[in-house]
Amino acid sequence: MAFNFNLEMKAEIIQHTKFSEADPMGVIWHGTYLRYFEDGREAFGRLHSLNYLDFFEHGFFVPIVKSEINHKGMVQYGDEIKITATLIPSRAAKIIFEYEVYNLTQDYVAASGKTVQVFMHAESKELYLNIPEFHLKWLESNNCLA
Repeated sequence: MAFNFNLEMKAEIIQHTKFSEADPMGVIWHGTYLRYFEDGREAFGRLHSLNYLDFFEHGFFVPIVKSEINHKGMVQYGDEIKITATLIPSRAAKIIFEYEVYNLTQDYVAASGKTVQVFMHAESKELYLNIPEFHLKWLESNNCLA
């Protein structure tokens, strides 16, 4: 099985920051960026038919086992941001995304990051070490496999 590492599958979502995401100074709290990454993954799922419920219907959870955030600039309450989630192909039974949070109001990259998710059996809660068949079919149908 060969993976197409040149393929770039991504999704973008544009939204305004919310009052509940800001600290008392009006700056978006650093932990909120993980929520923005989630927004990016959900946008990716809608665009590319890879939703969390699809995993669950096939008997899997896909918990995050690693997350990274690189803060590069400030985002404030009311700013408009663009969140980009890009799927990074992996030979392992993992789903890897890279992210960018772009502050459209101020015109700069505010943060970048990465998450790694693994496949876990929904019932037994055991780690699944192989790429599940349904996900292999999704990868193939989206030209992720060469």
